[in-house]
Amino acid sequence: MVASLPLPKYHRIYLVLREQLQEGRFAAGLPGELALMEQFGVARVTVRRALEQLAREGLISREPGRGTRPTERRERLATGANEPMRTHLTGLLENLVTMGLRTSVKVLDVGTVAASEAVAAALGISPGDPVQKAVRVRSTREGPLSHITTYVPAELARRFGRRELSRKPILLLLEEAGVQVGRAVQTISARLADAEVAGHLELSVGSALLAVRRLIFDEQERPVQWLHGLYRPDRYEYEMHLSRVGSIDAKVWVDTEQSARFH
Repeated sequence: MVASLPLPKYHRIYLVLREQLQEGRFAAGLPGELALMEQFGVARVTVRRALEQLAREGLISREPGRGTRPTERRERLATGANEPMRTHLTGLLENLVTMGLRTSVKVLDVGTVAASEAVAAALGISPGDPVQKAVRVRSTREGPLSHITTYVPAELARRFGRRELSRKPILLLLEEAGVQVGRAVQTISARLADAEVAGHLELSVGSALLAVRRLIFDEQERPVQWLHGLYRPDRYEYEMHLSRVGSIDAKVWVDTEQSARFH
């Protein structure tokens, strides 16, 4: 059962400590190993694995006699360690391409398939029409970030295949094929990792993932790509900046800017 396969204990501790570090809770230094063992109810080896992960990512410094302390932002910049890369999504093509260029990709599978009813409905085509289905894993230097499945109408994908998808972001390939990318509709939810995805993302089966669905339109409002993305929440976060608009008795929150942060 999924419930019997949670995240490893050390990874859960790593996530908690990482969030607390980002909140600035340990300005005077992190608690010692014994204190962390008592706090989380785990063995020393588990605490050490969590601390080692934080140290590998450049978030903490461990020195004999000085204890464990957070690294300053300027130290992380000097070493290039774990500085989150930010991509603003206000310029759709440019910024999604930037994210693609700053990560590496492994193409797991690509081929032409018959569109299912769901894919056909999203892309505005008939069920059974040919579409290119591509499955890729995108990674940062810290490891796997996302498992991405894309569907593109076959006539738009004639000029690119496995080799091109391994070298360039798909939006750039669409532009090179003559598509003028316009807008996108995106939804974000959650999903548990199945055995296949968990293996590719180096997680336990049943781990929580961010699930992103993005439907991209060209400038003529024709759907040109449907994307299903599963992201590791410890390496990816989505941020929105909200402003209140409207009359005083009917103010609402609207998003003015979005950004994706990935590690």
